[in-house]
Amino acid sequence: MTPTPPGSRKAMTRDALEIGTRVFLRKPTQRDCEEFLQRMRDSRRLHRGWVPLFTSAEQYETMLKHGRAENRLQSLICRIEDGAIVGQINLNEIVRGLTQSTYIGYHIFVPFDGKGYMTEGIELMLRHAFRTLKLHRVEAGIQPNNERSIELVKRLGFRYEGTALRLIKIAGRWRDHQRWAILAEEWRARRRPRLRTK
Repeated sequence: MTPTPPGSRKAMTRDALEIGTRVFLRKPTQRDCEEFLQRMRDSRRLHRGWVPLFTSAEQYETMLKHGRAENRLQSLICRIEDGAIVGQINLNEIVRGLTQSTYIGYHIFVPFDGKGYMTEGIELMLRHAFRTLKLHRVEAGIQPNNERSIELVKRLGFRYEGTALRLIKIAGRWRDHQRWAILAEEWRARRRPRLRTK
């Protein structure tokens, strides 16, 4: 995977949804298939039991198709330094009308875990959800044994609201998920790190 030359960074982030200090968010494309699938394969051990694994071009194409639905927003987390795909973050089941809410899903790839990229990626997506999409509520469902993810959303201001039993089927098993949420007014009230505007 060839790093992106510094001179092309502006072009690289031209279609970004949000741009931060070290990462930016952009929608996945067909051109990302090979890199994305390799990242998934490299991260199989990290994701086992927590994230559905995509290992084929057909699965990737299905993912892109689902991401084009009006009630979803798919995004890759990419490193500004070289454009590398470091993770994925999605808004699922966006509901308008009286609710104005969504469910956020995310995962980081090896070898980028533990470096703060996901923290910035989620913060960027929250900014997009609350400022650009004008949503009121973002909820994250996290398995109770995923301690790192729970600590992550706590740092970002999410509140624990209870546990949904056998909520999502992953790797052939129905798994409990804790429900963590943040409201637009709670997000605005937090002291956030400065993020560069597009």
